[in-house]
Amino acid sequence: MTATAPQALATLPLADDALILSHRLGEWAGHAPVLEEEMALANIALDLLGQARALYAGLAEVLGGEDEIAFLREERAFRNCQLVEQPNGDFAHTMVRQLFFSAYQQPLYARLSPVLPLAAKAASETAYHRDHAEQWTLRLGDGTEESHARTQRAADALWRYTGELFQPVEGLDVAWQELAEEWHADIRDVFGRAGLTVPEGPSEGAWSAGAGRQGLHTEPFGRLLAEMQHLHRSHPGATW
Repeated sequence: MTATAPQALATLPLADDALILSHRLGEWAGHAPVLEEEMALANIALDLLGQARALYAGLAEVLGGEDEIAFLREERAFRNCQLVEQPNGDFAHTMVRQLFFSAYQQPLYARLSPVLPLAAKAASETAYHRDHAEQWTLRLGDGTEESHARTQRAADALWRYTGELFQPVEGLDVAWQELAEEWHADIRDVFGRAGLTVPEGPSEGAWSAGAGRQGLHTEPFGRLLAEMQHLHRSHPGATW
């Protein structure tokens, strides 16, 4: 993608979202509840990693090579939303996080497909990610009393991080309010079928996330970054 520096940097939040969520999903390797699900999560993680690499390639002239962008930036230089950096928690927590994010990412890429070469392919990938998360949300929400309770707790805990998804990103010509309304309608539909309650907006005075795009991240992100960057920083310039 050929672009000026400001235009190219507009895709940095999208790339960072994909990279960080890919890493989180990769943490399920060896820990998923069944082998089939371990493969599914690994494939979703690889899709997201591919999106991140493609977007970072377009940033090479501005920020350097893919490895430099991913492994040598400090925490404050990352522009991912705070939702994707949240720890996996239990399986219900991971699936609700995935539903919240992919229900945003898929229509976003659909809107960007006329101007962003990656977007059309990414939109089809994220449609699968969203469907996968929806099916598990339905199974868990409308399952046993325990699975329902865990899924509702996940929704309640992660809801505060969803508002940031619709903060305008400079350089991306997107109808953000329209996107937010579509996302809320989608989530209400899935939750209604799953027997889950859509959390209310934060009450007055309650904390709500929303600074990841400005480089301010939650405590778990520092630990994630240290783990993700450790090998590259320990062996600079190594190839194999």
